[in-house]
Amino acid sequence: MAKINGNEIKPGVVLEHDGGLWAAVKVSHVKPGKGGAFAQVELKNLRDGRKLNERFRSEDKVEQVQLEFKDQQFLYETDGKLVFMDSETFEQTELDADLLGDRRPFLQDGMMAAVEYYGDEALSVRIPQKVICRVAETEPVLNGQTAAKSFKPAILDNGVRVMIPPFVGVDEAIVVNTELFEYSERA
Repeated sequence: MAKINGNEIKPGVVLEHDGGLWAAVKVSHVKPGKGGAFAQVELKNLRDGRKLNERFRSEDKVEQVQLEFKDQQFLYETDGKLVFMDSETFEQTELDADLLGDRRPFLQDGMMAAVEYYGDEALSVRIPQKVICRVAETEPVLNGQTAAKSFKPAILDNGVRVMIPPFVGVDEAIVVNTELFEYSERA
């Protein structure tokens, strides 16, 4: 692990601080009229999701942690655990389904995901930003409704609700942005 100065912290940097692993979410550098400059950092705990606001002066030393990403294939879910397989070693890993949070419904059988590791401990799972889903339910198209830019509610085959354009119908495949939970384009 490398030590960095408090003023070198940037969003996305992972630190070992107070006995935990923390990711810098927001960083603002403050130079008050009186006293030394400091970085006001909003940190998020990678293990339990807690948030913390901390001040680091430029002379403070913090431990920067390097995490390793491994591409793994999702196999199946059992008892609240997601089973992934390393595509190189064929080793299987069980992870808590909670690691994905509300993006869990977008995980599909056979999908490749990037699993973030600190040593042997899996901290997070990143699924692709765009996923193809089918529209299970939506309202029928009304004539003249397509003149203005409008959207209608839809329920996808995975149970997620999104807003879609009026020209998309039931059983059509669409591309959904998994970060914003919104329609992107037709598949």
